[in-house]
Amino acid sequence: MTLHPSPFTLHGLFVTGTDTGVGKTLVTCALLHAFAARGKRVVGMKPVAAGAQPDANGWRNEDVERILAASNVSAPRALVNPYCFEPPIAPHIAARDTGAEIDLQRIEFAYNGLTRLADVVIVEGVGGFCVPLNARENTADLARRLGLPVLLVVGMRLGCLNHALLTAHAVRACGLELAGWVANHVDPQMTHAEANVAALAERLAAPMIARIEFAPVPDPRRIAAALYIARFADCG
Repeated sequence: MTLHPSPFTLHGLFVTGTDTGVGKTLVTCALLHAFAARGKRVVGMKPVAAGAQPDANGWRNEDVERILAASNVSAPRALVNPYCFEPPIAPHIAARDTGAEIDLQRIEFAYNGLTRLADVVIVEGVGGFCVPLNARENTADLARRLGLPVLLVVGMRLGCLNHALLTAHAVRACGLELAGWVANHVDPQMTHAEANVAALAERLAAPMIARIEFAPVPDPRRIAAALYIARFADCG
């Protein structure tokens, strides 16, 4: 059963996932388009990106470029993406290998700067919810520091039930609200997909705001039109 709780005022949202490669950037961009269509000034943020190519601006990460393109507010790249590393590996290792350390205070400063430019800031995490960011802190610590409600993107494939339920438990254990979840069908060959979606709807105790069918090249604008964001209708 999909829950449809009453709306609440939203100034930002933290998008996390059950793993890497489950569609967090796709959902982030779809949310940006959806809120923009409602007349909101929106900007996306990817605080930490790993996997980049050099260009005139320093490093170019494809997810960051997609988020910049989906935002309707022009914001400094340094605020949208404070940390960008070349190798596509765990961020704390990428940072260590370059002699850097990911500082959550710096990310929080950047986020606060974006809140002065937009009505709604959509923050995309890196990997799953508990990915290490430095020797002491992880992505869950970042979400808690920003104090944002969390949207969980579930990559619908074998093993997703355990991953989704553990992530939901971790979100709530941090004292954060699980504002909703998305079922993203990343594996077109998944057996019993309907039953898996139903199992999560019964157990996550949060609204499913979208179910994204598999597509070789998914379109965030098309997905935006199908998002159930009525709960966030009073955003900004």
